[in-house]
Amino acid sequence: MSEEEKKREDYSADNIQILEGLEAVRKRPAMYIGDVGVKGLHHLVYEVIDNSIDEAMGGYCDTIRVTINEGNSITIEDNGRGIPTAIHTKENKSALEIVMTVLHAGGKFDKDTYKVSGGLHGVGVSCVNALSSDLSAVVHRDGKIFQQEYKIGIPQYEVKEIGTSDKTGTIVTFSPDPTIFEDVNYNYDTLRARMRELAFLNKGITITISDLREDSKDEEGKSPSEVFHSEGGLKEFVKFLDKSREPLIEEIIYMEGEKDGIPVEVAMMYNNSYTENILAYVNNINTHEGGTHLSGFRRGLTHTLKKYADESGMLAKEKIEIAGDDFREGLTAIISIKVAEPQFEGQTKTKLGNREIQAPVSQAVTQMLTNYLEEHPNDAKKSLKK
Repeated sequence: MSEEEKKREDYSADNIQILEGLEAVRKRPAMYIGDVGVKGLHHLVYEVIDNSIDEAMGGYCDTIRVTINEGNSITIEDNGRGIPTAIHTKENKSALEIVMTVLHAGGKFDKDTYKVSGGLHGVGVSCVNALSSDLSAVVHRDGKIFQQEYKIGIPQYEVKEIGTSDKTGTIVTFSPDPTIFEDVNYNYDTLRARMRELAFLNKGITITISDLREDSKDEEGKSPSEVFHSEGGLKEFVKFLDKSREPLIEEIIYMEGEKDGIPVEVAMMYNNSYTENILAYVNNINTHEGGTHLSGFRRGLTHTLKKYADESGMLAKEKIEIAGDDFREGLTAIISIKVAEPQFEGQTKTKLGNREIQAPVSQAVTQMLTNYLEEHPNDAKKSLKK
């Protein structure tokens, strides 16, 4: 019998492996967090903080603290409602244990709990648990403090009550598993940039980041720490992005509206450069590769500005044909939408795939921008002249 025939005969039902629970995540981590390099390492923090941000978007949380501890463990604390700890009737386990150890489990699928959510797949925090050598979850809820600890995703004991509390919230501390990741050294600046971004996208919430590692201290022995809080939201974000450029108009164009149940928020500014800088977000997630919301924004922008230029006679005067790209020269813009059922392409969520999103976003931008141009004719002319 040839080697090939032997292999064929050996391939039976017993060869089919079933990866139980979080074992699948440890076997193929890149499927869940993108890669096991620096990007994937930092993605662990983003997955945990997504849960706190979801609480903030629901109006239940306004303070989040992120700490890089000595040894590169991470602590994320919020003052949200706290992950439920009661026994889940169907599973006969604490809801906290289910959230931390079962893939596709969480409050993100129940639209009464979260109208919109970044961590929609329900695999976020359980993935982090699977890829951590140690993780501790402490919950302040119902006047009590509950705790459960895990090693590579495996609970070390039943959820237990460890004290009383007059506050609510969740504290997750985890250490990325060095046998999974190429490097477990967190970059303070990378995390700080994301915390700043989240504060701009969620006006009114306070996010603090601190780095307690010994080698991060300055000459006076102080640890790096920053507090991010934005009352102006996207307007302040555009101002921050454009701080080294010369603006063409005095005020940042800010628009907020809703179309077909999709809230759309846009802040934009034209500057004297010729580069386009458009950031697109869905439920606080930076969709680096764009998607249907970005194409909707571009379509709405081009249609509205072209129509305005036509009707104001500017194109006839200049005798030029303007393409969509021309309207985006020197444009810094941020578009942020909230979607109840986002369909991201891949677990790392870099591109939005919902086809039904493009038209409502385009219509919302057209409507809002038309109103703005009519109310600010001088700004309109300056932008179009460019």
